[in-house]
Amino acid sequence: MTQPPLSYRDAGVDIDAGDALVDRIKPFAKKTLRDGVLGGIGGFGALFEVPKKYREPVLVSGTDGVGTKLKLAFELNRHDTVGIDLVAMSVNDILVQGAEPLFFLDYFACGKLDVDTAASVVQGIAKGCELSGCALIGGETAEMPGMYPDGEYDLAGFAVGVVEKSKIIDGSTILPGDVVIGIPSSGAHSNGYSLVRKIIARSAPDLDARFDEVDGKARTLADAIMAPTHLYVKPVLALMQALTIKGMAHITGGGLTENVPRVLPPGAKAVLNKAAWQRPKLFDWLQQEGGVAEEEMHRVFNCGIGMVLIVAQENRRHALELLHAAGEKALEIGTIEWRDGNEAQTVVV
Repeated sequence: MTQPPLSYRDAGVDIDAGDALVDRIKPFAKKTLRDGVLGGIGGFGALFEVPKKYREPVLVSGTDGVGTKLKLAFELNRHDTVGIDLVAMSVNDILVQGAEPLFFLDYFACGKLDVDTAASVVQGIAKGCELSGCALIGGETAEMPGMYPDGEYDLAGFAVGVVEKSKIIDGSTILPGDVVIGIPSSGAHSNGYSLVRKIIARSAPDLDARFDEVDGKARTLADAIMAPTHLYVKPVLALMQALTIKGMAHITGGGLTENVPRVLPPGAKAVLNKAAWQRPKLFDWLQQEGGVAEEEMHRVFNCGIGMVLIVAQENRRHALELLHAAGEKALEIGTIEWRDGNEAQTVVV
């Protein structure tokens, strides 16, 4: 008996759905266009011209994902903000070396493409790009039957930025007496979510119950847990135009104690005063419900500080004034001191 002919759709891949998604996301991507874009969504490759204002341009690249925070997005059916997380994790990373993000590409992989879900995710990606002045110029949607459970997907993002060679920020000029400035986070960002999910599974909280209040608006625990990663690009780039930033650290996986040392010279340490900032309620809840030690909290989570800047003492006040004017609730959270022997490079006291 002759078997009927097979199509790609019979194998689980819907080309029409992929085309529909491209049509849905084009308006979102268009909002992110900036000077330098020569070709965008739809081509085999995206073209971008390095801005002519740079005399010795150095490209800075970064890539990241959203991690197991996606598991909560699936469970809560919240897909509109994980795209912001995806962008933020890469553009905030390249920012710390002084780079202006230029363009971003995303990779969305699933077992079966749900156009509405994918469009919601990509709309968040476009929003993150728009907020950071970064063009969404390309990406890839991969429908791979059997690779992912129904209703699940994975994300990866890739950002490219540029910095003048003479203005690369590498922490080499940091000295004892310099000041550590912290810019608050919007929550756990997308770090430590394997532990977050373990705590939720053990404590079985009501995720829809009122949890806290931010800027006068009540939030549920789900809102607090899924709050997207804060984008620091525009205020920090503006600050760089006004004064010298000696070093920066994006507080991602590894928390405060593992990330700040990445920008410090070998002989220096950062002494952070945890009383200098108010830790958001989410982190207190995670610590209490999970019985997490204080040292572990600082090793895993940002604990309320998402970006650290190090400036000379004489620039401290000006830096804080400019960040406050840009809407950031920046704080002086510590100082740089000499380091003795094998002493830790970041100490939280």
